[in-house]
Amino acid sequence: MFDFQEELKKLPHCPGVYIMRDEMDHIIYVGKAVNLHSRVRSYFRKNIGRGPQIDKMVTLISRFEYIVTDSELEALVLENNLIKEHSPKYNTLLKDDKTYPYIKVTLGEEYPRVLFSRQMKKDRSRYFGPYTSAAAVKDTIDLINKLYQLRTCSKNLPKECGNNRACLNYHIKQCMAPCQGNIPQEKYRQQIKKALDFLNGSYQDTLKELEQKMQKASEQMEFEEAIRYRDLYNSVKQIATKQKITDSTGEDKDVIALAVDDKDAVVQVFFVRDGKLIGREHFYMTHVSGIPAKQILLDFVKQFYAGTPFIPRELMLQEEIEDIEIIEQWLSSRRGGRVYVRVPKIGTKEKLVELAGKNAMLVLTQDKERIRREEGRTIGAVKEIAGLLGLTKAGRMEAYDISNISGFANVGSMVVFEKGKPKRSDYRKFRIKTVSGPDDYACMREVLTRRFLHGMEEKRELDEKELEKEFGSFTRFPDLILMDGGKGQVNIALQVLNELKLDIPVCGMVKDDSHNTRGLYYNNEEIGIDRSSEGFKLITRIQDEAHRFAIEYHRSLRSKAQVKSVLDEIPGVGPSRRKALMRCFKSIEEIKNADMETLAGVDEIPESIARGIYEFFHSEDEG
Repeated sequence: MFDFQEELKKLPHCPGVYIMRDEMDHIIYVGKAVNLHSRVRSYFRKNIGRGPQIDKMVTLISRFEYIVTDSELEALVLENNLIKEHSPKYNTLLKDDKTYPYIKVTLGEEYPRVLFSRQMKKDRSRYFGPYTSAAAVKDTIDLINKLYQLRTCSKNLPKECGNNRACLNYHIKQCMAPCQGNIPQEKYRQQIKKALDFLNGSYQDTLKELEQKMQKASEQMEFEEAIRYRDLYNSVKQIATKQKITDSTGEDKDVIALAVDDKDAVVQVFFVRDGKLIGREHFYMTHVSGIPAKQILLDFVKQFYAGTPFIPRELMLQEEIEDIEIIEQWLSSRRGGRVYVRVPKIGTKEKLVELAGKNAMLVLTQDKERIRREEGRTIGAVKEIAGLLGLTKAGRMEAYDISNISGFANVGSMVVFEKGKPKRSDYRKFRIKTVSGPDDYACMREVLTRRFLHGMEEKRELDEKELEKEFGSFTRFPDLILMDGGKGQVNIALQVLNELKLDIPVCGMVKDDSHNTRGLYYNNEEIGIDRSSEGFKLITRIQDEAHRFAIEYHRSLRSKAQVKSVLDEIPGVGPSRRKALMRCFKSIEEIKNADMETLAGVDEIPESIARGIYEFFHSEDEG
């Protein structure tokens, strides 16, 4: 038994990290302290205004432990590592699994390349970024390689120079082929310098050079070259106009602000590189109920900059945070240079922070509105349907449909909606085995019987603990069954359920003469439903989905049957040879157009059979 009073007395008066655990020995909170003795003891005092979330956490502590460090900075780093490793329930957590892309120029190579990179390493390369759009980074790299005709291969040059022929890029004038010794290293380095200037935001020289080349090619009537230079010119101009100057210092900085309500928090970060706003990103913080905004901001800074490889020279924050000096010391050590954490009060910098805050609030507000609308379409619609039918719940709904053409290839579909959303992993197809003609009722009986018998058999094989877990679609029975039809389909379903001694509500989706849903059939009566309601819209979506799923399955079977029937008429072509042909040819038409030599080259097709296939199709043409 953990003796709190005794253990609290043993706490040392030094920096470190403390770890709170619950009765299951799960880590529920990690914190750092300048003085472990004072900090940890404070949790177990009464009426000190810690907030409801921390008060609740304290009631769950079964024991605590601590790790002593030499400094508060070491405690900060260790705290970050432990939070990232264990994601404790009562720590404010950054919800983010992103790695931001960089543009890497491999200056350590004799013939450098411009590459896409997800990591920023301490090597001889030059890095630009981070950027928020991987697609934009790839487009920029592609443009730079075309502009300056840089190599994209991974050859070890000049060691492997001349080992192979020049690649396609050389022939289409997108590489100067240093692999062939076509360009001196000094000249290639000049092109790399232009690429570096371009990445630093110097576009005017490149635009001027491209314009001159475009005009010269046009005057010499080399119109294809002129068009190529024009396209490059337009691409550079587009990238140049996307850059927004935020200040004249040309420094790297991140602008950070947050918006918070009673349950959620969003942090907005503006990425400023070389004085230009290159992008922005927002991040969600969880476990923020009752936590002051400055604490959420501090938690974000610690967690985000513990994981990102690039640290800017300056962080501009919305408000003061605790431990600014320690944070600056930590960030400076990670960056390898001085980092400043500031809260601007006046001027353009303060306006930029204010703009980030407005964007954060916009994201928070819009997401809440989107979630509210989505819940109305899904959970709200489910509650509406349940209320209409007098059910306590309808969280999981299954709908069934039958598809055939004059009794050919009878198939059934089962679609599943949970909390108003399709759960496609639980969809199932049924190929009817016992019904040969167009009898939808008999087909539906078979589908439902097979579905629920399968589920009952699976349940018998599972013990009680396993049943508590989420298993496959057959094991989990629905709260409501929806039939694509009225009284007849509903009665078939009820008969099957009665035979299997199952009690599951069944509702029919009744259609009018135009084949549109007009209401629900339940407990032997038709129930009207408001066509403008979310419940009606959800019923329609479920009905359409069941129909679509059945039709697609039926169509695929018809297609396979047609392929089989044609090839099976050819003497000597059985299942294995049919499969071999379909592996090599995409369609019957391709097989028909193939010559004798091509057909004989297919595995498992002897020359005599190939001749028979060829003659089968071509004798048909002659007849």
